[in-house]
Amino acid sequence: MTEAQPEITAAAAAEKPAIPDRLSVDERSPHFNAAVFQHEIGIRLNGKERSDVEEYSISEGWVMVRAAKTRDRKGNPLMMKIKGKVEAFYK
Repeated sequence: MTEAQPEITAAAAAEKPAIPDRLSVDERSPHFNAAVFQHEIGIRLNGKERSDVEEYSISEGWVMVRAAKTRDRKGNPLMMKIKGKVEAFYK
């Protein structure tokens, strides 16, 4: 039965879509990709894993995170842009 597990893992890895250069969790964004969110992804910024990332861009080197509980006049959370080396990966 241990031989079947690597085959399942390889098949599951083949089904995962490529991680895009830019991705957002907001469904209204043009950078939202539902197929990627079917799997758990992780983001590293400057070598440290972050779990509060709302949007990222690997090529431009930034991530967007919420600025505490602050909201704009439309009720959307205010975002902060943090720059650095961004890495995205499947967990």
